[in-house]
Amino acid sequence: MSSFAERRRFLRGTLGGAAITVGLPFLDCMFDTNGVVLAATGKAPPVCFGTWFWGCGMLPGRWEPKITGPGYEMAPEMTPLTPFRDKVNVYSGMNVMLDGKANYTHTTGAEATLTGTAPAIGNGAGILGGSMPTIDSLVSDHIGTRTRFRSLEVTCTRKASDTFSSRGGNVLNPSEPSPLALYTRVFGADFRDPNAADFTPDPALLVRHSALSAVAEQRADLLKKVGAADRARLEDYFTSLRQLENKLALELEKPEPVESCSIPGTPEDDTRDISMATARDAQKLFGQILAHALACGQTRVFNSVFTPSQPSLRRPGSSEGHHQRTHEEPSDPKLGYQADVDWGCGQAMEGLAELLRALDGVREGAGTLLDRTLVFCSSDVSQAKIHSINNMTMITAGGAAGRLKTGYHLAAPGQTVNRVGLTVQQALGMPVSSWGTESNQTSKPFTEIMV
Repeated sequence: MSSFAERRRFLRGTLGGAAITVGLPFLDCMFDTNGVVLAATGKAPPVCFGTWFWGCGMLPGRWEPKITGPGYEMAPEMTPLTPFRDKVNVYSGMNVMLDGKANYTHTTGAEATLTGTAPAIGNGAGILGGSMPTIDSLVSDHIGTRTRFRSLEVTCTRKASDTFSSRGGNVLNPSEPSPLALYTRVFGADFRDPNAADFTPDPALLVRHSALSAVAEQRADLLKKVGAADRARLEDYFTSLRQLENKLALELEKPEPVESCSIPGTPEDDTRDISMATARDAQKLFGQILAHALACGQTRVFNSVFTPSQPSLRRPGSSEGHHQRTHEEPSDPKLGYQADVDWGCGQAMEGLAELLRALDGVREGAGTLLDRTLVFCSSDVSQAKIHSINNMTMITAGGAAGRLKTGYHLAAPGQTVNRVGLTVQQALGMPVSSWGTESNQTSKPFTEIMV
């Protein structure tokens, strides 16, 4: 097993003429006796990074923990993250500095938080439009150059243009809106058919017949070589992979005919108008595929958009989308806040919890995949009703392979949001001493959580 432990393993095969790659996670036999560092190198597994974006922020007073430091309790809108409290840091009180510029609604907050620079011109579309690269592109240039995918971008909105990732120069990285398409990208190897230059693996063939069937002999041989604990873990891993394929296969099924069903006229509403439940289902599938890609070393950077900056996702029974409700719903006189908006904010955190559940469910030695990942979570505004960019909700999840303490609430009233971005970059080992421009520039990371 020594040669096996010295390198990452991939199982390779063919299915329908297409090359298939099934990556394997880190196994116990690859770690030292403490389950902390890789036995072959004496180093911790490589760190991973992701961004997670949701639109329209949170309600003030409903998301901020009451105490600072470790041992905080999740506020009402953040309760879906309670199972991960010890692996989540919440940052409050920080602002986007405008330096005399306009606050371009649904744009300035997102761009400043992700690029370090408040835009001088707004695009009115609620998407990035500046010339500066986003933090994920900076990170991928540092840690993502030796993997199959430099980064993977996904959106739960069914719209590829919903992206908050940019290489700079107004060049956006489009998101993948289909979990099935992402699965095909990850499991279909770099296959090139000499007789068909544009050939890509058939997603229907992949999920119905399973990528695992293409590597059956290698899988059986591997299970014979590993110890009992790793054998049980691999069996669980292969089972969860097949369950994922079964869920994706449902997208290919033709529905049963229903006589009472008729096709209405084309609505004028936004094409992103899907339910919160649908977005959460998409996030769950994306989370499982992204966890596989990270665990198996196929990428080290990802970006996930749960909702765009002006989400039209509706609450069941409501005729208005979340964005519209943030502006038009009156505060409940008894509760003292917008009840439907509060529900929508909680749903966003449910979506984040789906991603964290997938990452934390991959065990690696004494920890999990979430422990060696750092997820940077941000929105476009703090309070959507007034388009405020003060007291922005900032969250990080995961410990960056032991480089960041977690389970803290950190408050920095009136300071720039870029303190979080600088902390993230330094925790990932990037050689930066400051980040941002003008009044958003900072050289003050949160040293109290740096290891």
